[in-house]
Amino acid sequence: MAELQLHSVGKRFGDTVALRPTSLEVEKGEFVTVLGPSGCGKSTLLRILMGITEASSGEIVLNGRRIEALPPDKRDIAMVFQSYALFPHMSVRKNLAFGLEMRKVPKDEQRRRLDHALQICNLAAYVDRMPRQLSGGQQQRVALARAIVMQPSLMLLDEPLSNLDAKLRDSLRHDLVALHRQTGSTSLYVTHDQAEAMAMSDRIVVMNGGEVVEIGTPVSLYRNPRHVFTASFLGQTNLMPVEAGNRQARLPWGDVVPLESNHRGAAVVSLRPENLALTPDAAGHGEITAVSFMGAQANYVVRIADFNLKASRSGGEALLEIGARVAVSVTGPVSLLAETPALGRAA
Repeated sequence: MAELQLHSVGKRFGDTVALRPTSLEVEKGEFVTVLGPSGCGKSTLLRILMGITEASSGEIVLNGRRIEALPPDKRDIAMVFQSYALFPHMSVRKNLAFGLEMRKVPKDEQRRRLDHALQICNLAAYVDRMPRQLSGGQQQRVALARAIVMQPSLMLLDEPLSNLDAKLRDSLRHDLVALHRQTGSTSLYVTHDQAEAMAMSDRIVVMNGGEVVEIGTPVSLYRNPRHVFTASFLGQTNLMPVEAGNRQARLPWGDVVPLESNHRGAAVVSLRPENLALTPDAAGHGEITAVSFMGAQANYVVRIADFNLKASRSGGEALLEIGARVAVSVTGPVSLLAETPALGRAA
Protein backbone atom coordinates (compact mmCIF):
# COMPACT_ATOMS: atom_id res chain seq x y z
CA MET A 1 0.00 0.00 0.00
CA ALA A 2 1.22 3.52 -0.84
CA GLU A 3 2.54 5.53 2.11
CA LEU A 4 0.39 8.58 1.24
CA GLN A 5 -3.09 8.31 -0.28
CA LEU A 6 -5.40 11.16 -1.20
CA HIS A 7 -9.00 10.27 -2.01
CA SER A 8 -11.05 13.05 -3.66
CA VAL A 9 -9.46 15.78 -1.54
CA GLY A 10 -10.90 19.18 -2.49
CA LYS A 11 -11.16 22.74 -1.22
CA ARG A 12 -13.72 25.49 -1.77
CA PHE A 13 -13.70 29.04 -0.47
CA GLY A 14 -17.37 30.00 -0.79
CA ASP A 15 -18.18 29.74 -4.49
CA THR A 16 -14.50 29.60 -5.46
CA VAL A 17 -12.98 26.19 -6.14
CA ALA A 18 -9.31 26.28 -5.09
CA LEU A 19 -8.74 22.53 -5.45
CA ARG A 20 -10.98 20.16 -7.36
CA PRO A 21 -11.40 16.65 -5.90
CA THR A 22 -7.91 15.19 -6.18
CA SER A 23 -6.73 11.60 -5.79
CA LEU A 24 -3.06 10.70 -5.56
CA GLU A 25 -0.77 7.98 -4.22
CA VAL A 26 2.85 8.45 -3.18
CA GLU A 27 5.05 5.44 -2.47
CA LYS A 28 7.43 5.24 0.48
CA GLY A 29 10.74 6.95 -0.37
CA GLU A 30 9.43 8.71 -3.48
CA PHE A 31 10.29 12.29 -4.39
CA VAL A 32 7.16 13.65 -6.06
CA THR A 33 6.93 17.20 -7.38
CA VAL A 34 3.68 19.11 -7.73
CA LEU A 35 4.23 21.45 -10.68
CA GLY A 36 2.05 24.23 -12.01
CA PRO A 37 1.61 27.99 -12.43
CA SER A 38 0.66 30.36 -9.62
CA GLY A 39 -2.91 29.82 -8.47
CA CYS A 40 -3.20 26.27 -9.78
CA GLY A 41 -3.90 24.76 -6.33
CA LYS A 42 -0.53 23.21 -5.53
CA SER A 43 0.14 25.19 -2.33
CA THR A 44 -3.46 24.68 -1.24
CA LEU A 45 -2.86 20.95 -1.53
CA LEU A 46 0.26 21.17 0.65
CA ARG A 47 -1.49 23.27 3.30
CA ILE A 48 -4.33 20.73 3.44
CA LEU A 49 -1.82 17.90 3.91
CA MET A 50 -0.05 19.80 6.67
CA GLY A 51 -3.32 20.66 8.42
CA ILE A 52 -2.95 24.43 8.02
CA THR A 53 -6.02 24.50 5.74
CA GLU A 54 -9.05 22.27 6.27
CA ALA A 55 -10.20 20.23 3.28
CA SER A 56 -13.77 20.69 2.09
CA SER A 57 -13.97 17.04 1.03
CA GLY A 58 -12.04 13.81 0.80
CA GLU A 59 -9.76 11.58 2.86
CA ILE A 60 -6.01 11.65 3.55
CA VAL A 61 -4.32 8.41 4.57
CA LEU A 62 -0.70 8.35 5.79
CA ASN A 63 0.86 5.01 6.75
CA GLY A 64 -2.59 3.42 6.79
CA ARG A 65 -4.02 6.04 9.17
CA ARG A 66 -6.56 8.71 8.28
CA ILE A 67 -5.18 12.11 9.25
CA GLU A 68 -7.46 14.77 7.70
CA ALA A 69 -9.12 15.45 11.08
CA LEU A 70 -5.86 15.55 13.07
CA PRO A 71 -4.06 18.77 14.11
CA PRO A 72 -0.73 19.48 12.36
CA ASP A 73 1.44 18.25 15.27
CA LYS A 74 -0.27 14.83 15.23
CA ARG A 75 0.14 14.09 11.51
CA ASP A 76 3.81 12.92 11.40
CA ILE A 77 4.51 15.49 8.67
CA ALA A 78 7.24 18.16 8.49
CA MET A 79 7.12 21.19 6.21
CA VAL A 80 9.89 23.36 4.76
CA PHE A 81 8.58 26.82 3.87
CA GLN A 82 9.63 29.20 1.12
CA SER A 83 10.50 31.84 3.74
CA TYR A 84 12.61 29.39 5.85
CA ALA A 85 10.57 30.44 8.97
CA LEU A 86 13.54 30.21 11.33
CA PHE A 87 13.30 31.64 14.85
CA PRO A 88 15.50 34.78 14.59
CA HIS A 89 16.32 34.82 18.32
CA MET A 90 17.54 31.21 18.40
CA SER A 91 20.86 29.73 17.30
CA VAL A 92 21.01 27.01 14.65
CA ARG A 93 21.17 24.33 17.33
CA LYS A 94 18.16 25.72 19.19
CA ASN A 95 16.16 26.06 15.96
CA LEU A 96 16.81 22.40 15.23
CA ALA A 97 16.03 21.25 18.76
CA PHE A 98 12.83 23.25 19.24
CA GLY A 99 10.42 20.72 17.68
CA LEU A 100 12.09 17.81 19.46
CA GLU A 101 11.73 19.56 22.81
CA MET A 102 8.06 20.27 22.14
CA ARG A 103 7.56 16.56 21.53
CA LYS A 104 9.58 15.71 24.64
CA VAL A 105 12.07 13.56 22.73
CA PRO A 106 14.70 12.22 25.21
CA LYS A 107 17.92 14.28 25.37
CA ASP A 108 20.16 11.46 24.11
CA GLU A 109 17.90 10.94 21.10
CA GLN A 110 17.82 14.70 20.49
CA ARG A 111 21.62 14.82 20.36
CA ARG A 112 21.77 11.85 18.01
CA ARG A 113 19.26 13.38 15.60
CA LEU A 114 20.86 16.83 15.73
CA ASP A 115 24.34 15.45 15.06
CA HIS A 116 23.03 13.43 12.11
CA ALA A 117 21.14 16.37 10.59
CA LEU A 118 24.06 18.79 11.07
CA GLN A 119 26.39 16.34 9.38
CA ILE A 120 24.31 15.54 6.31
CA CYS A 121 23.27 19.19 5.86
CA ASN A 122 26.90 20.37 6.28
CA LEU A 123 26.01 22.70 9.15
CA ALA A 124 28.32 21.53 11.95
CA ALA A 125 30.41 24.71 11.73
CA TYR A 126 27.36 26.95 12.17
CA VAL A 127 25.58 25.47 15.20
CA ASP A 128 26.09 28.54 17.41
CA ARG A 129 25.26 31.16 14.78
CA MET A 130 22.03 33.11 14.63
CA PRO A 131 19.96 33.09 11.41
CA ARG A 132 20.98 36.69 10.59
CA GLN A 133 24.61 35.51 10.48
CA LEU A 134 23.87 32.94 7.75
CA SER A 135 23.59 33.24 3.98
CA GLY A 136 20.34 32.39 2.23
CA GLY A 137 21.62 28.96 1.24
CA GLN A 138 22.75 28.24 4.80
CA GLN A 139 19.39 29.33 6.21
CA GLN A 140 17.64 27.01 3.76
CA ARG A 141 19.82 24.10 4.90
CA VAL A 142 18.90 24.88 8.52
CA ALA A 143 15.22 24.78 7.56
CA LEU A 144 15.78 21.39 5.91
CA ALA A 145 17.73 20.08 8.89
CA ARG A 146 14.97 21.20 11.25
CA ALA A 147 12.50 19.09 9.26
CA ILE A 148 14.89 16.13 9.04
CA VAL A 149 15.41 15.88 12.81
CA MET A 150 11.68 15.25 13.24
CA GLN A 151 12.05 12.05 11.17
CA PRO A 152 8.60 12.52 9.62
CA SER A 153 6.80 9.98 7.49
CA LEU A 154 6.19 12.73 4.95
CA MET A 155 8.28 15.80 4.10
CA LEU A 156 6.50 18.73 2.43
CA LEU A 157 8.59 21.38 0.64
CA ASP A 158 6.81 24.55 -0.53
CA GLU A 159 9.03 26.23 -3.18
CA PRO A 160 12.01 26.21 -0.79
CA LEU A 161 14.53 27.46 -3.37
CA SER A 162 12.56 30.29 -4.96
CA ASN A 163 14.19 33.04 -2.85
CA LEU A 164 17.72 32.07 -3.89
CA ASP A 165 19.78 33.21 -6.88
CA ALA A 166 19.95 30.95 -9.94
CA LYS A 167 23.43 29.52 -9.30
CA LEU A 168 22.71 28.70 -5.64
CA ARG A 169 19.33 27.19 -6.61
CA ASP A 170 21.06 24.85 -9.03
CA SER A 171 23.56 23.76 -6.38
CA LEU A 172 20.91 23.21 -3.69
CA ARG A 173 18.76 21.11 -6.04
CA HIS A 174 21.49 18.47 -5.97
CA ASP A 175 21.84 18.83 -2.19
CA LEU A 176 18.09 18.35 -1.72
CA VAL A 177 17.98 15.20 -3.81
CA ALA A 178 21.05 13.82 -2.03
CA LEU A 179 19.46 14.54 1.36
CA HIS A 180 16.26 12.86 0.25
CA ARG A 181 18.18 9.71 -0.74
CA GLN A 182 20.21 9.71 2.50
CA THR A 183 17.21 10.07 4.78
CA GLY A 184 14.94 7.75 2.79
CA SER A 185 12.07 10.15 3.42
CA THR A 186 8.93 10.42 1.34
CA SER A 187 8.85 13.93 -0.11
CA LEU A 188 6.25 16.10 -1.80
CA TYR A 189 7.83 19.17 -3.38
CA VAL A 190 5.87 22.14 -4.76
CA THR A 191 7.30 24.40 -7.46
CA HIS A 192 6.41 26.39 -10.58
CA ASP A 193 9.96 25.88 -11.91
CA GLN A 194 10.01 23.24 -14.67
CA ALA A 195 13.80 22.78 -14.45
CA GLU A 196 13.56 21.95 -10.73
CA ALA A 197 10.78 19.46 -11.36
CA MET A 198 12.66 17.76 -14.20
CA ALA A 199 15.97 17.57 -12.33
CA MET A 200 14.74 16.35 -8.96
CA SER A 201 11.63 14.20 -9.29
CA ASP A 202 10.82 10.52 -9.39
CA ARG A 203 7.38 11.61 -10.63
CA ILE A 204 5.73 14.93 -11.46
CA VAL A 205 2.11 15.88 -10.77
CA VAL A 206 1.16 18.58 -13.29
CA MET A 207 -1.62 20.87 -12.05
CA ASN A 208 -3.64 23.67 -13.63
CA GLY A 209 -6.86 25.41 -12.69
CA GLY A 210 -7.17 23.60 -9.37
CA GLU A 211 -6.91 20.09 -10.77
CA VAL A 212 -4.38 17.44 -11.73
CA VAL A 213 -3.78 17.42 -15.49
CA GLU A 214 -1.29 14.56 -15.79
CA ILE A 215 1.08 12.45 -13.66
CA GLY A 216 4.25 10.72 -14.82
CA THR A 217 8.03 10.52 -14.72
CA PRO A 218 9.98 13.52 -16.00
CA VAL A 219 11.02 11.55 -19.08
CA SER A 220 7.52 10.34 -19.96
CA LEU A 221 5.87 13.73 -19.43
CA TYR A 222 8.50 15.54 -21.49
CA ARG A 223 8.81 13.06 -24.34
CA ASN A 224 5.26 11.77 -24.48
CA PRO A 225 2.84 14.29 -22.94
CA ARG A 226 -0.82 13.51 -23.40
CA HIS A 227 -2.27 16.97 -22.78
CA VAL A 228 -1.66 20.35 -24.37
CA PHE A 229 -1.04 22.02 -21.02
CA THR A 230 1.65 19.49 -20.05
CA ALA A 231 3.41 19.80 -23.40
CA SER A 232 3.44 23.59 -23.35
CA PHE A 233 4.21 24.11 -19.63
CA LEU A 234 6.98 21.52 -19.30
CA GLY A 235 9.74 22.99 -21.45
CA GLN A 236 9.44 24.46 -24.94
CA THR A 237 7.39 22.87 -27.71
CA ASN A 238 5.59 23.45 -31.00
CA LEU A 239 1.89 22.61 -31.17
CA MET A 240 1.03 21.62 -34.73
CA PRO A 241 -2.34 20.78 -36.36
CA VAL A 242 -2.18 17.52 -38.31
CA GLU A 243 -4.29 15.01 -40.17
CA ALA A 244 -3.79 11.60 -38.57
CA GLY A 245 -4.47 8.05 -39.64
CA ASN A 246 -2.78 4.62 -39.96
CA ARG A 247 -0.47 5.50 -37.04
CA GLN A 248 1.00 8.50 -38.82
CA ALA A 249 0.35 12.21 -39.17
CA ARG A 250 0.83 14.72 -41.97
CA LEU A 251 2.39 18.01 -40.86
CA PRO A 252 1.29 21.36 -42.37
CA TRP A 253 4.31 21.46 -44.71
CA GLY A 254 3.66 17.96 -46.05
CA ASP A 255 6.07 15.77 -44.06
CA VAL A 256 4.66 12.56 -42.61
CA VAL A 257 5.68 11.43 -39.10
CA PRO A 258 4.92 8.20 -37.19
CA LEU A 259 2.48 8.08 -34.26
CA GLU A 260 1.98 5.52 -31.52
CA SER A 261 -1.76 6.23 -31.58
CA ASN A 262 -4.16 5.00 -34.25
CA HIS A 263 -6.22 8.21 -34.04
CA ARG A 264 -7.90 9.26 -37.29
CA GLY A 265 -8.80 12.77 -38.38
CA ALA A 266 -7.77 16.24 -37.25
CA ALA A 267 -5.47 16.36 -34.21
CA VAL A 268 -2.66 18.30 -32.55
CA VAL A 269 0.89 17.06 -31.97
CA SER A 270 3.78 18.32 -29.86
CA LEU A 271 7.18 18.76 -31.53
CA ARG A 272 10.07 19.58 -29.18
CA PRO A 273 12.62 22.10 -30.57
CA GLU A 274 15.55 19.70 -30.17
CA ASN A 275 13.71 17.13 -32.30
CA LEU A 276 13.64 19.41 -35.34
CA ALA A 277 16.76 19.16 -37.51
CA LEU A 278 17.68 22.23 -39.55
CA THR A 279 19.80 21.70 -42.67
CA PRO A 280 20.99 24.67 -44.77
CA ASP A 281 19.27 24.35 -48.15
CA ALA A 282 18.69 27.15 -50.65
CA ALA A 283 15.54 25.36 -51.77
CA GLY A 284 14.42 24.55 -48.21
CA HIS A 285 10.84 25.22 -47.13
CA GLY A 286 11.88 27.03 -43.91
CA GLU A 287 13.41 30.46 -43.27
CA ILE A 288 15.36 31.47 -40.15
CA THR A 289 13.69 34.55 -38.63
CA ALA A 290 15.42 34.74 -35.21
CA VAL A 291 18.59 33.40 -33.59
CA SER A 292 19.46 33.24 -29.87
CA PHE A 293 22.90 31.89 -28.93
CA MET A 294 22.74 30.45 -25.39
CA GLY A 295 26.19 28.88 -25.13
CA ALA A 296 25.50 25.15 -24.92
CA GLN A 297 22.74 25.50 -27.50
CA ALA A 298 21.45 27.90 -30.13
CA ASN A 299 17.72 28.57 -30.39
CA TYR A 300 16.04 29.43 -33.67
CA VAL A 301 12.66 30.55 -34.92
CA VAL A 302 11.87 29.10 -38.34
CA ARG A 303 8.98 30.32 -40.47
CA ILE A 304 7.43 27.43 -42.36
CA ALA A 305 3.97 26.90 -43.85
CA ASP A 306 2.58 29.99 -42.06
CA PHE A 307 3.89 28.79 -38.69
CA ASN A 308 6.75 30.01 -36.51
CA LEU A 309 8.58 26.92 -35.28
CA LYS A 310 10.99 26.84 -32.33
CA ALA A 311 14.07 24.73 -33.07
CA SER A 312 17.42 24.23 -31.34
CA ARG A 313 20.88 22.99 -32.28
CA SER A 314 24.11 22.43 -30.40
CA GLY A 315 25.93 25.65 -29.58
CA GLY A 316 29.08 24.07 -30.98
CA GLU A 317 27.68 24.03 -34.51
CA ALA A 318 28.07 26.91 -36.93
CA LEU A 319 25.31 29.46 -36.35
CA LEU A 320 22.63 29.82 -39.00
CA GLU A 321 21.94 33.38 -40.03
CA ILE A 322 18.65 35.22 -40.09
CA GLY A 323 17.17 34.90 -43.58
CA ALA A 324 18.88 31.57 -44.30
CA ARG A 325 16.77 28.91 -46.02
CA VAL A 326 16.68 25.50 -44.31
CA ALA A 327 15.15 22.08 -44.73
CA VAL A 328 13.28 21.00 -41.60
CA SER A 329 12.94 17.36 -40.58
CA VAL A 330 11.57 15.65 -37.48
CA THR A 331 14.15 13.44 -35.75
CA GLY A 332 12.50 12.61 -32.41
CA PRO A 333 9.20 11.44 -30.91
CA VAL A 334 5.94 13.12 -31.87
CA SER A 335 3.22 13.24 -29.19
CA LEU A 336 -0.47 13.21 -30.09
CA LEU A 337 -2.28 15.45 -27.61
CA ALA A 338 -5.68 15.03 -26.01
CA GLU A 339 -6.85 18.64 -26.42
CA THR A 340 -7.03 21.05 -29.31
CA PRO A 341 -5.78 24.55 -28.44
CA ALA A 342 -6.00 27.75 -30.44
CA LEU A 343 -2.88 27.48 -32.59
CA GLY A 344 -1.00 30.69 -33.36
CA ARG A 345 0.08 31.06 -36.96
CA ALA A 346 2.87 33.36 -38.06
CA ALA A 347 1.92 36.95 -38.64
